[in-house]
Amino acid sequence: MRYISLVSLLSLFLLGCATGYKTVTYNPKNTPKKPNYSDEVSWAALPGKYPKALLDILPEQNQKAVDVFFIYPTMLTDKRDVRWNADIFDFDIRETVLEGPVAFQSSAWGSSGNLYIPFYRQAHYRIFVDPYSKQSGNAWQVAYEDVRNAFAYYLENFNNGKPIIIAAHSQGSMHGKQLLIDFFDDKPLQKQLVAAYLVGIKISPKAFKTISFMENESAIGGFVSWNTYKMNKLPKKYETWYKGGATSNPITWDEQTWSSEDEHKGVLFTNGKLYPNSLSIKKIDGLVWSSLPKIPKRFLLSFVKNYHFADVNLFWGDIKANAALRVSSWFAHNNTNRK
Repeated sequence: MRYISLVSLLSLFLLGCATGYKTVTYNPKNTPKKPNYSDEVSWAALPGKYPKALLDILPEQNQKAVDVFFIYPTMLTDKRDVRWNADIFDFDIRETVLEGPVAFQSSAWGSSGNLYIPFYRQAHYRIFVDPYSKQSGNAWQVAYEDVRNAFAYYLENFNNGKPIIIAAHSQGSMHGKQLLIDFFDDKPLQKQLVAAYLVGIKISPKAFKTISFMENESAIGGFVSWNTYKMNKLPKKYETWYKGGATSNPITWDEQTWSSEDEHKGVLFTNGKLYPNSLSIKKIDGLVWSSLPKIPKRFLLSFVKNYHFADVNLFWGDIKANAALRVSSWFAHNNTNRK
C-alpha cells in the first residue's frame, strides 16, 4: 500500500461519487482498547525504532537536538466499516498508518528532528459527514484523549527540554491545534516550540492567544497551515470549510501569493523519488491553488480537484528545507548550541 499511489488517487475520486456509509449509533461499549504509551507497541515510530516503510524514505536515524511530534490524518475511511474509532491493534490499520502517512508525510520533518508518532484511536471519516456525525457520540473525544495522553507521556519521558516541532495533517491537525491550546498557548512550554505545521484544516489566523500565524520563512514559535486544491477550482464547501482560514505559501513561506515551478523543491511520489520544479501555486483566501504536478502518469491527477490527500506530499521538499531553517533559527534566537 502507498499513501499517494496512482490507483489510490483514482479510487478516492470514484469514492467521492459513491453512495452513503454503513453506520451505527456510537456505543461506548464498542470503544477499542486504549493505548498504553509506556509500551512501544502503542507508537508508530520512536527514535531508533522507525518502521521499515519510513526507513525506505528516511534511512538515517542519528539522534537530533529537536523532536518532532507527528499526528497522522484520517485513515479510517472505509464506507463499509461501522466502527467509530480505529483499533490501533488491528493489523490492517497499523499497516495503513505505517506505510502511508508515517512513511510519506512524517519523513518531511524527519531530517530535522527525532520522530515521535503515536498510534491513536482516530475517528472514522464519517464524523465529518452529515447526517452521520450526529451518531458519533464521544468518538472525537476518544481520539483526542489518546493524542493528549501520548504527548503528555512524551513530555515526561522523552523530551528532556528539547525544542519541539508539532507536525500534523487533517484530523491530526485538528488534534494538534488542541494540543497547542492545552500545552503551549500562553504557557511556559511555548518557549520550546520551534513551529507547528497544522496542515489540511481551516484555522483562524487568530486561533491562539500567544501563538501567531507565521508569514516569514525563518519565524519560530508560531504555526503555518494550508489547504491545497486544483488551480482555479473551488470546493463546494469553500465558504464554510476554507474561506477565512490561515493560508501559508508552502514554497516561500511568506506573504507571496504566487510561486513558480522554479521555486518548488519537490513532490515526494509513490516511488519514493522527489520531483522538484514540478508545480506552481497561487494563494487565495483559505486555499493554495496548485497546478497539475509534473509527476509520472500525471494524467490520473487530472481527474482530481481536491488535493487534500497530498497537502504534505506536494510540498515534501519545501517542508524539509523549511523545517531545517526554522530549527536553525530557533537555536540562533535562543543562543543555544545543538547537542
